[in-house]
Amino acid sequence: MQRFPYITDYINEVFAKEITQWDFILLRPLLIVFYFFLRFISFPIKFILRRGPLGFEGYLIDFWMAFGIKYLARHEAAELFMRHVQIEPLLYRHMLARRETATTDKQERKLNGIDGEFGVENTKTIVNHNLTIGHDLLSYELIDRFDKTVFLENLEYIRSIKPESHENFSKAVLEENRKHSFQLLGATNLVILIVTVITIFGDLKTTMTALNSFGSDSVLLWCMKQIYAENKQVQIDLDFFMQEVNNRGHYNSSAFFSNPSQYLYYHIVFDEVVYDMLMNQPPVSKDS
Repeated sequence: MQRFPYITDYINEVFAKEITQWDFILLRPLLIVFYFFLRFISFPIKFILRRGPLGFEGYLIDFWMAFGIKYLARHEAAELFMRHVQIEPLLYRHMLARRETATTDKQERKLNGIDGEFGVENTKTIVNHNLTIGHDLLSYELIDRFDKTVFLENLEYIRSIKPESHENFSKAVLEENRKHSFQLLGATNLVILIVTVITIFGDLKTTMTALNSFGSDSVLLWCMKQIYAENKQVQIDLDFFMQEVNNRGHYNSSAFFSNPSQYLYYHIVFDEVVYDMLMNQPPVSKDS
C-alpha cells in the first residue's frame, strides 16, 4: 500500500484502495483518452458556436453530476467529493477572517458564495442550487476579496483560531449514494466524469471558468506559508504542492492542457491537507 508522508491518512487510504479497483485499472485510461479527443473537438466548436451561456448549462451539469453521485460513485468517492464541497469555502473563510469581522457580512446563500450554507441534504439540493458552477466561482471570489495587507494585519488572529468544522454541514446526500449507487466509480473517475460533463454541456465561457478555477490554490498556499512560517516540517510538506502548472501558471491556463486527474490530486488533496494542518497543528506565533 502506497503511503505519502505529506498527505493525510484519510487520503492515503482512499487512494490506496482506489488503485486496486477495476475502474481505475481498466476504465480510467479509456476515459482519459476519450476526454482528450472530446476536448480537441469540442473547444473549437464552442469557440465558434457557443461562446456564451444560454441559461440551461448549469442545470444539465448539476443533473448529471447528481446522477453520478447517486448511482455511479463508490461511497468513499462521494464522501470525498462532499467533504471538498464543504471544506473549500471554510478554508477561504479562514483566510479572509478579521478580528473585527461583522456578522452582517454573511450572505448565507445555499451552496454559493464563500459565506454560503453548504449542507447537501439530497441530490435535488445539488441541482436546485447550482452546486457545480457555484463551487467553481469560489476560487474567483477568494481572489477578488483577498487583500494581502489585511491578511498580514490579521495574521496573529488567524493563527489563533481554527476553521469551522465541515461536520456542521449536512451530508445526508450520502445516504442516497448508499441506497442507490452501483458503486462503480472511484474518486479519480468521478472527477473525470464531472469534467467531461462540464465540457460537453457547458458553453465556452462556463467551461473555461470551470477549468481555470484553481488560481485560489496559489493564494491558499501563500497564506499557509505565512501562517506556518516558523514550522519547518509544515513548510516541507507544503513544498510538495508547489506544482508549476497549478500554482504559477494559473493566469493563462489552457483548456487543451488541463488534466482532470490533476484537479483531484493537486486541488482536492491540497485542500484536505491544509484543512488537516489548520485543525490539528497549531501554528507557532512569533510572540510565543
